[in-house]
Amino acid sequence: MCPLDLSGVHPPIPTPFDEKGELALDRLCENLARWCKTKLAGFVVLGSNGEAVHLTEKEKRAVLRTAREAIPPDRLLIAGTGEQSTRATVELTCQAAELGADAALVTPPHYYRPRMDIAALERHYFTLADASPIPILLYNMPSYTGIDLTVEQVLRLAQHPNIVGIKDSSGKLPKMVAVIGGAPEGFQVLAGSASFLYSALVLGAVGGICALANIAPEECCQLVDLVRAGDHQTAGKLQLRLIPPNAAVTSRFGVSGLKQALDWIGYYGGPTRSPLGPLTEGEKAELRRVLVEAKLISRA
Repeated sequence: MCPLDLSGVHPPIPTPFDEKGELALDRLCENLARWCKTKLAGFVVLGSNGEAVHLTEKEKRAVLRTAREAIPPDRLLIAGTGEQSTRATVELTCQAAELGADAALVTPPHYYRPRMDIAALERHYFTLADASPIPILLYNMPSYTGIDLTVEQVLRLAQHPNIVGIKDSSGKLPKMVAVIGGAPEGFQVLAGSASFLYSALVLGAVGGICALANIAPEECCQLVDLVRAGDHQTAGKLQLRLIPPNAAVTSRFGVSGLKQALDWIGYYGGPTRSPLGPLTEGEKAELRRVLVEAKLISRA
C-alpha cells in the first residue's frame, strides 16, 4: 500500500441540506470547487461537522460519491466511517474505498463505553485495519464519544501497518508529544483543532483537521507555511487571532455556527438537521462580532 501523506490542512466539511432537509449535493460541489482554489491539502467528509450521525447509509454513499467527483485527484478525500459495531464500520469503510476515499477516519465505538478497554479497541481497529483497502486514521474526540484514547492505547493500535495516523481533538499536548515520540516511523499526528494547530506543528504534527479551515482556509494554510518557514513570531500572532473564531464555530455554536459563518462568507451553509437548530439572533450577533474581530468577515 502506498504511503499516505497527511501533511497540511484538511477541513471537516459540513454536509449541505436544502430548506426541506434533503441533501443539497449541488451546493456541496459548489463549496468544494471554491475550497479547491485554496491550498487545502484535502477534505474530511462525513465527520462530526458533516453531521454523519444524521445521515442514512444511502445518503452517506451519495455524499461520498459526489465529493469524490468534485475533489481533484491531487487532494485527499478522508471519509468518516466510524460506526458502533465493527461489522458496520468495516462495511462503510469498504464502501468508502470503492467510492474513491483515500483514507478512513474512525472514532472508537462508544455506546458501550465502560467495556471499551484496550482489548475491545484492538479487536475493533485491528479487524477493521485488516479488512480495509485504505489506510485507517484514529479519531480521538472525547467531547463527543466520551472516550479519550490514552497514549498506551494509541501506541498499541499504531503498531498495525494499516493504521497510519490520528486526528487528536483532545487538545492534550503532552499526550501528543508522547505519541509523536513513541509511534512507529511513518505514523502521522494531526491536530484536531485550529486552536492548538501552531503548538501541534511545532511539536511534530504534520498538519491539522480543523473546522475553522472551512471558513478560514487561507489563514490556516498560512499558519502551516509560517511554521515550515521557521517564522514563529508571525505564526504565533496568527494562532492567537484564530483562537476566538475557532471556539465560536466549534465548542460554542457548533455545526449551526459553522454553517451560519459559511453563509456569511459566500459559501453555502444552509440548515442543520434536527435536533440541531439555527442560532438565535443573540448568538448570530455574538458570532458575527467574533468573526469581525478576527478579520474573517466585514462589519456590514
